[in-house]
Amino acid sequence: MHDWANEMTHLLAADLDHVLEYTAGIWEPLRRQRLFMTGGTGFVGTWLTESLVWANTKLDLGVETVLLTRDPERFRAKAPHAARHKSIKLLRGNAQSFAFPEGEFGFVIHAATECHSEPTQEAPVATFDADLAATRRVLEFARQAGTRRMLFTSSGAVYGRQPDDLPGIPEDYPGAPMTTDPKSAYGHAKRASEFLCAMYSRQFGCAVTIGRLFAFIGPHLPLDGYAVGNFIRDIMQGRAIQIESDGTTVRSYLYAADMSIWLWTILLKGESLRPYNVGSSRAITVNALAKAVAKTAGGKAEIAVLGRAGVPATRYVPDTSRSERELGLLTRVPLEESLKRTREWYRVQAAPVSKD
Repeated sequence: MHDWANEMTHLLAADLDHVLEYTAGIWEPLRRQRLFMTGGTGFVGTWLTESLVWANTKLDLGVETVLLTRDPERFRAKAPHAARHKSIKLLRGNAQSFAFPEGEFGFVIHAATECHSEPTQEAPVATFDADLAATRRVLEFARQAGTRRMLFTSSGAVYGRQPDDLPGIPEDYPGAPMTTDPKSAYGHAKRASEFLCAMYSRQFGCAVTIGRLFAFIGPHLPLDGYAVGNFIRDIMQGRAIQIESDGTTVRSYLYAADMSIWLWTILLKGESLRPYNVGSSRAITVNALAKAVAKTAGGKAEIAVLGRAGVPATRYVPDTSRSERELGLLTRVPLEESLKRTREWYRVQAAPVSKD
């Protein structure tokens, strides 16, 4: 068995040290505390778990963490260093109906997000109901567990469609998802969940911090379902990068290690019920993103634009000035470096293991 203290055994060691470098001084409130986390085995949660275990070990914090997961075995295979650490206890269940672990938990992170489900005749509001039920369940647990601070990972989807002439969406933007659009269930669920957080916080005194998440890049990002992941997958499979749209859609991407810095800082230093955008303010078209991914392969990859021109492009870019001004949060890993690190991590992951 590998020794956790041996950094050479962990592919994310440099990134996790990066997280510690820029979170110096914020961890003390967690010392000898118990923390409960939902969604700890998804992309965001895995990074939070990995960085917490790293900080726990390097700083001797003595944090005990109960991690809610639907599939403990899958998480052990995905993040073996974190999953087997003595400070982590895996609790099988889902966020809507999990059995409350006993005892007090000073800190809670609700990072679980229900997968989007297309409306059906039998379950027309499945996504909305599931996400809201999960938030209510976690808040009830926090109330009973004597939680002092909680982080809720919301989404930039709460703002609805971003106007083309708005470079970045600020937290006080008054927009909202369309009430008649079935595809807006996720955004509405996050808005309603923020409202629940506010009501529970005001009634029961728990400080609830809110991070509105945008788009990210980094190890553990699924290589299907997201444009940047799809592009990396295409390159790894030796085929042309396929752009499903006409390439004019505008996005921005924050590296996962920076995302971890932002979320830990928001939990431990953020103002209660004051949302903070979490993402990069550097806008990039999907076409330019594909070219940037191609450069990680020496620029040799071809790019195939499959979508038809003339379809209105969407923009999804946050204004991060509040996070920068109030919490000192910055984008420290440039996009090009983020893409390079992510592709290299997947290359190593896919490499055959030597039997020598």
